[in-house]
Amino acid sequence: MKQQVKIRWQFGGVLLLALICGVIAYPQAVKFFPFLHDAVAKLHVNEGLDLQGGIHLEYKADVSQLDSSKVNDALSAAESVIERRVNAFGVGEPLVQLSQSGSEHRIIVELPGVKDIDQAKKMIKETPFLDFREQSDATEVDQQFTAENEKTKQQADAIFAMVKGGQDFATLASQYSQDPGSKEKGGDLDFAKQGTYVSAFDDVVFDKDFQTGTIWPELVESPYGWHIIKKTGEQGEGDDREVRVSHILFIKKSSALYPDLAWKTTGLSGKNLKNAYVDYRSQGVGSPQIALQFDDEGTQLFADITKRNIGKPVAIFLDNEIISQPTVQSEIVAGQAVITGNFTMQTANELVKRLNEGALPVPITLVGQQSVDASLGQDAFEKSLLAGIVGLGAVAVFMLVYYRLLGAVAVFALLLYTAMLLTFFKLSVFTPFAITVTLSGIAGFILSIGIAVDANVLIFERTREELSYGKGVHKAIQEGFRRAWPSIRDGHVSTLITTFVLAGLGTGFVKGFAIILALGVALSLFTAVVLVRITTMFMAGDWMERHPKLLVSPKKPLEE
Repeated sequence: MKQQVKIRWQFGGVLLLALICGVIAYPQAVKFFPFLHDAVAKLHVNEGLDLQGGIHLEYKADVSQLDSSKVNDALSAAESVIERRVNAFGVGEPLVQLSQSGSEHRIIVELPGVKDIDQAKKMIKETPFLDFREQSDATEVDQQFTAENEKTKQQADAIFAMVKGGQDFATLASQYSQDPGSKEKGGDLDFAKQGTYVSAFDDVVFDKDFQTGTIWPELVESPYGWHIIKKTGEQGEGDDREVRVSHILFIKKSSALYPDLAWKTTGLSGKNLKNAYVDYRSQGVGSPQIALQFDDEGTQLFADITKRNIGKPVAIFLDNEIISQPTVQSEIVAGQAVITGNFTMQTANELVKRLNEGALPVPITLVGQQSVDASLGQDAFEKSLLAGIVGLGAVAVFMLVYYRLLGAVAVFALLLYTAMLLTFFKLSVFTPFAITVTLSGIAGFILSIGIAVDANVLIFERTREELSYGKGVHKAIQEGFRRAWPSIRDGHVSTLITTFVLAGLGTGFVKGFAIILALGVALSLFTAVVLVRITTMFMAGDWMERHPKLLVSPKKPLEE
């Protein structure tokens, strides 16, 4: 008697769970109770980019200047910064994740519901990349180009020999010149007055012995490289004298032509920024400046940088542009720095806001973008939903025909399982582990339905066997569950292991599929072992002992 009361209470709990999950999963069921319906209808399933449409952006992260031991930390920090940035713009359930292909690191950003791709790029790119750099040794920089410049000089000599051999100057200029401004015009620089060009070039083209229609007899070396020069015209006299020349330029690389190489990274960047605020140079009304406060690591780095650069400038770069290069007067150990510039109060406040939202520790470059149409996702969702309903209906018919009342229990359990999973999706938004449903996730959900049915089939087949041996209904059901449990356990555990591997090693759609499949497998195990058992034991009363064929089709003729 005690056992019967216990089973009734347990079955009451199953019905209560079914009622709660059913209302949350399908709010229309309580539309006659407006207060309850309005409260439940606010709960929703987070739809992924492929279901509701949106923007997919892919950025390449430049980690070439980082020590290999700091790459992972810098990428994680960049991921967090971008996530904070898009969250500040109110984007619903953005997905920001890292991926790697070979030695190339990428940051993938998916923004569901965003339609304007320019707005999406703006909200990411406006996050500034802040870093501090010190002066490079110009000699060391120039030495890097020595071998390359020697090859360029050899090429210039070879083309110069072709010019002197009578080949068409304009054709050679169009083919070999490295001056983009004149290359397409056969090297023509048009008329110009003396003083227009750098002195090494100017002295040659305005030489009084340089005759129109001739080639200057030597290669001319200027700060820009080596020139083959042909004089094509001359007009005016005195101060109004103008000369027209064409040239073939072979660029010589040097520190003077590459100002970015004049500075080298120090390791101090936006990831070390603790706080930024607007300050003034003097009391009262003055020009605003940006005060920076570094964390412990940044404080030590800044102290080392200022110590070795006393009397030298240290440049502050924002998005790879110099915004300030103050000269270090003394070692700074307090972990504070100042950005000066032509700031207004508005621009200073905007920059402070952007810096405090997060300065990227690595530069990023947009390498891929895609706009996903919501109508395509909706069409795919509707087809997937139809497939799920058809599949569930086919399984329900089979279970009812083949397993009779036990089949009815299985159908009830499947409906409850579906309601529980949808409830879990909706309530997960209130947790730190909110689930975003994608098309691949729906595939995992539908597959998990089949796994849930498989567990029921194992139980019911074992129950049929026990009934065929002449055992009573209660005993047969208990034995059916007991004997089926090892197979159910092993099957579910092996599937869970597979999903964990997929979730750990996969990316994007594969991970979404694996997570929802794992959740479905765990819930199906609970449904089969707990809910189906309680429901079956509740149904199996004394009347069933007299009519076991109503419970399940016999495996062989049974004696009633």
